[in-house]
Parts: sequence; C-alpha cells; structure tokens
Amino acid sequence: MERRVFKINPVIINRTSIEEIIIDSHVDKHSDHISDELIIELVSELVHTEHIPQTIKENFQYFVSEISHNQKIYKMVWLLENHKFYVGVITAFRDRRL
Repeated sequence: MERRVFKINPVIINRTSIEEIIIDSHVDKHSDHISDELIIELVSELVHTEHIPQTIKENFQYFVSEISHNQKIYKMVWLLENHKFYVGVITAFRDRRL
C-alpha cells in the first residue's frame, strides 16, 4: 500500500506553514472508524498550536496527540520533517478508553 498525499490550503502548525498531509497506509487497519477525510479534520484541529515532540530522529520530529473531535477522542501519531511543509500521519484511531 502506498501513502496518500493531500494538498491543503496552508495552515500553521508548530510555527511551520503546512501545505500537504501525507497519510501512511498503516492507518488503513483502522478503516472501520478512520477515513482520510477524518484525518484531514483531525490535522485541522492542530492549527495554530504548539506541540512538543515525543521523539526526534535525524530530520524527523514525532508527535502523539489526543484530539477531541465531534465529542470523541482520537489519538494520532504524526511527524514533521525539518525544512518540509507537510504533516505525516503515521496512524490515527479512536481512543475508546477516554
């Protein structure tokens, strides 16, 4: 499976102008409750916010966010690459524990 790329109107996340969302195929294992459209909505919840990376490896900063959307809580693992203008979504799922 391949990654899916979506162009978006530029938004600011962690003081970086983001122009694309790249969704990893790993997300597909949650396709019973996660869609590309929902992931784009979840990323929009990050706009104008600051996040501290959980891990930094080489040029990548990795984040884990709990996002409230439509009265549900989702967990999203995502990344930013240094000097790039996209958010990479590694996985996202509804957190039913919360």
